[in-house]
Amino acid sequence: MDKTLKIKNVAIGNNQPFVFISGPCVIESRELVLKTAKELKRITSALKIPFIFKSSYDKANRTSLRSFRGPGLKKGLPILKEVKETLGIPVLSDVHSVEDIKEAAKVLDILQIPAFLCRQTDLLLAAADTGKIINIKKGQFLAPWDVDEIIKKIESRGNKKILLTERGVSFGYNNLVSDFRSLSIMKKTGYPVVYDVSHSVQRPAGQGTASGGDSEFIPLLSRCAVAAGVAALFMEVHPQPQKALSDGPNMLALDEVQLLLKELKAIDGIVKKSV
Repeated sequence: MDKTLKIKNVAIGNNQPFVFISGPCVIESRELVLKTAKELKRITSALKIPFIFKSSYDKANRTSLRSFRGPGLKKGLPILKEVKETLGIPVLSDVHSVEDIKEAAKVLDILQIPAFLCRQTDLLLAAADTGKIINIKKGQFLAPWDVDEIIKKIESRGNKKILLTERGVSFGYNNLVSDFRSLSIMKKTGYPVVYDVSHSVQRPAGQGTASGGDSEFIPLLSRCAVAAGVAALFMEVHPQPQKALSDGPNMLALDEVQLLLKELKAIDGIVKKSV
């Protein structure tokens, strides 16, 4: 039976209108985050698309030691809290360590487990214990049916607030490919399925000391995912992707979001015509 999770006025479910999860990859500055969040809220409100803001306070899994990671927990969480309180929208961010979870859960509506850590038992259990919604980024090294054991870990703590995110599968070196059958397979768990289009077009470590990406394919893969009936679409955006401090090559420009969302809403309406 399909589950629907609710955060305030946002309902996330495989049979619900799709939710847009979006924001810059990492918190570069308070000003950038607020500017982007305000514009995304304006766009999604006008289109009547449920919206959750995403940006990472720390990107602990960067390719190089020299890569920009973000402001960290203590400086980053207050910025996300400001977005949440001033704009009235739910917020999501990655948690990389058990030590972060208690403080992060005070602010975040959704705790996101990064793909590389999706089988890290202690992290999963600690996140589950908060009672928050947990978004599991399925590792690019896993098959879709492998999420069953991840789910069991979280459910063992009595938490059944789970999102499952597809973000592409390793395909040779420095490349990812999306198997859209995985969306249907993961839906069989009953939990809402999310498609992360940004990291599906990523080329991990493709630039040697940084990841590359093929952002030109974001519209195409987004249409495919929404046509497959996902509960939510995860897309990182930036006012100037070419100047972004993290994951610029796989982010969509902020000024391209509105037109694409109009198309995606139309597709979603056809697919979920019973809603």
